[in-house]
Amino acid sequence: MDVKRISETLSVSPQILPDNISELAKLGFKAIICNRPDGEGADQPTFAEIQEAAHKAGMEAAYIPIIAGKVQDSDTTTFGDTLASLPHPVLAYCRTGTRSATLWSLNEGAKGRPLPEILQTTKTAGYDMSGVVRRIANGGRTPTDVADATHDIVIIGGGAAGISVAASLLHRKKGLDIAIIDPADVHYYQPGWTMVGGGIFDAEDTVRTMGSLIPEGVHWIKAAVSAFEPEKNAVILDGCRVVKYNRLVVAPGLKLNWNGIEGLVETLGRNGVTSNYRYDLAPYTWELVNSLKEGRALFTQPPMPIKCAGAPQKSLYLSADHWYRNGVINDIDIEFYNAGGVLFGVKEYVPALMEYVKKYNADLKFSHNLVRIDGPKKTAWFNKTDADGNSEVIETRFDMIHVVPPQCAPDFIQVSPLADAAGWVDVDQTTLRHKTYENIWSLGDVMNAPNAKTAAAARKQAPVVANNLLSDMGVTSGVAHYDGYGSCPLTVERGKIVLAEFGYGGKLLPSFPSWLINGQKPSRLAWLMKEKILPPIYWQAMLRGREWLAQPEITD
Repeated sequence: MDVKRISETLSVSPQILPDNISELAKLGFKAIICNRPDGEGADQPTFAEIQEAAHKAGMEAAYIPIIAGKVQDSDTTTFGDTLASLPHPVLAYCRTGTRSATLWSLNEGAKGRPLPEILQTTKTAGYDMSGVVRRIANGGRTPTDVADATHDIVIIGGGAAGISVAASLLHRKKGLDIAIIDPADVHYYQPGWTMVGGGIFDAEDTVRTMGSLIPEGVHWIKAAVSAFEPEKNAVILDGCRVVKYNRLVVAPGLKLNWNGIEGLVETLGRNGVTSNYRYDLAPYTWELVNSLKEGRALFTQPPMPIKCAGAPQKSLYLSADHWYRNGVINDIDIEFYNAGGVLFGVKEYVPALMEYVKKYNADLKFSHNLVRIDGPKKTAWFNKTDADGNSEVIETRFDMIHVVPPQCAPDFIQVSPLADAAGWVDVDQTTLRHKTYENIWSLGDVMNAPNAKTAAAARKQAPVVANNLLSDMGVTSGVAHYDGYGSCPLTVERGKIVLAEFGYGGKLLPSFPSWLINGQKPSRLAWLMKEKILPPIYWQAMLRGREWLAQPEITD
C-alpha cells in the first residue's frame, strides 16, 4: 500500500485490497471511503468486498464513486459531509488516489483554506492539483471560464523588480497594455533598512505609496495571486478572479519565513530581538544598539539563498562601529553566527572585511544555523554542523540579537508549474525567459538564476526582460543578456563602504575605475553613493525607466 497523509483526519491511497484492511486497522484508521466506481478495472475488488472486510476489522466504509476526470460540485459536498460524519482518521482511495485528493482539495477550498496551502499539502503527498486550481479558488465550485480582465502584458509584483520592468517597457514603447498585480498599499526601499538600523536613515524615508510609483497608464490590479494556469495564459487571483495575458512577467519577490525559527515570531520587536529585514523593526535595532553598553550581541545569517547576502554582516559592522566610537566595544562580546562556511561568497572582498572583523573583535562562528529562540530568557539555540556532517545544538545567551529569517519563494510560486524543484521560477539565466513557457519571464528575488538577490541585480535585469519581451512581440530586435550582476555595498563603518560588485561565478564587475572606487578597499565615495546618491537613483531613475549604468548587452 502507498498511503499518503493529507491531514490529521485523512490519508489517501491508490486501490486497496480486502487483504490490506487488517493492516490499515493496525495503522489506526477507523473508516474507509471508496472513490472508485465498481468495474472500472478488470482486477479491482468491488466496494462490497472492501466493505465486508472493513466491518470485520471494526471499521466503517462509505462509497462515493467518481468517474475519472469528472468530479462534480455535488461530489465535493457529499465527500465533505461523509468525511465529517465518519470516525477519524479516514483512508480514501481510488485507482491512484488523485480523485480522493481532488475531493479533499475542493472541500477545503469550500471551507476557505488558502489555495497555496492546499496545493502545497497535496504536492507534498505527491498529487498535482494544477488542473483544478480555479475550482479550488472558487470555493470548490466550477467557475465559468471567462476572464475578469485581459492584458497584453501582466506583471506579478509591484516591488523594485516589477515596477522597474514596467517602466523599462514603457521607456521602449509608449501605450503598451500593461497590468501590475500586487495587493500592497505601500512600496519600500528595502536597501535603506540597514541604514535605519544603524541610526543613519529614518524609516519613513524608505517608504512610498504604491499608487504614486506605478507608471502612468499601467493598470493596477490590487489583489493577491493564488495560482497560475500557464497553458491557458491565465493567472488566478484570490476569490477566483481570472486575469489573462499574452505575456507574463513574474516578480513577486521572496518570502521571509519568520516561522522557520521556533519562538521567533513571539518575541520579535522586544526582549532584545530585532531584524533589519522588517520595516517596523529596523528602528528597534538602532534603539538596542544605541542603548547597549555591555553584554553579548549576536548577529545571525541563515542558509542561502537570501535577500542581500551582505545585509546580516552590515548590521554587525554598523553596530560595532557605534560601540567602537562610543568607547564601549571592549565591554560587548560580538558574535556572528553564519549558517554558511565563509564570510562572503566572493573571496576578493574577504580580506577587507576581515580587517573590520579584527577591529571589532567579532567572533565568527561558521556552520551555525539559528533554529530556536526564547526572548524572555534571552537564549538562542543554533544547529552546529562539522565538516563530516555531524551536528549538535549549541545554546547561547544574549543581550541583543539581530536575526535574519530563512527565506524561500512565495507559497503560490512554490506550488506552481513555473517552479523548479527548489520552488524558484525556472528561467534561462542569461535571457531570464522561462525554460518551459516561452511567453513568461521572471526577474528579481523569485527566479532561480545563480545571482545575488539584490535591488542592484533587479536594476540590471529589468532592461533585459523589457528588451527580450518586446523583441518577442516584434517591437525591438536582438536578445539582451544578463551577466549575473549584483552589488552589495558593505557598510563596514559609518562613512566607509566596501563596494562589492560581481556577476555569475563571482566574476568582478566594477562599475567604476579603481582609481575612483576600489571595491576591494573601504571607500568614502562609496559611502556617499549609498547615503546620498542611490536612494534618489532608486526612486527617480530605476522605478521611472531611466536605465543609468544599466543598459543591457544586445546581440542579434
